[in-house]
Amino acid sequence: MNNILKPDIEFDDFSKVDFRLGTIINVMDFPKARKPAYQLTIDFGKLGIKKSSAQITAIYTKNDLLNKQIIAIVNFPKKQIANFYSECLVLGFENNQQQVVLIRTSKTNLKNGTKIS
Repeated sequence: MNNILKPDIEFDDFSKVDFRLGTIINVMDFPKARKPAYQLTIDFGKLGIKKSSAQITAIYTKNDLLNKQIIAIVNFPKKQIANFYSECLVLGFENNQQQVVLIRTSKTNLKNGTKIS
């Protein structure tokens, strides 16, 4: 794990990042990815449906993820990964085994598309 603090940023830089709450509505294996990953389809309410490639297969099954609310950054440009376009970045922390643990809310059934404030 990298414990080195990154350089300070201005609040204006941080405010450009659009963090939103969404619900995973579909999970598919992604065999063409270089590292094991899932293809996620995520409902962000009025923002629409977005797709993401997530390297979270080590500790999550497809059933673990389906219908779970997650937090993602939705205003990055699309990124091509093999034959797939990732449209958002699902957020998580890296544990001691370098596996990604998703960031989730402590409450359930919040409105999809809710902006983190």
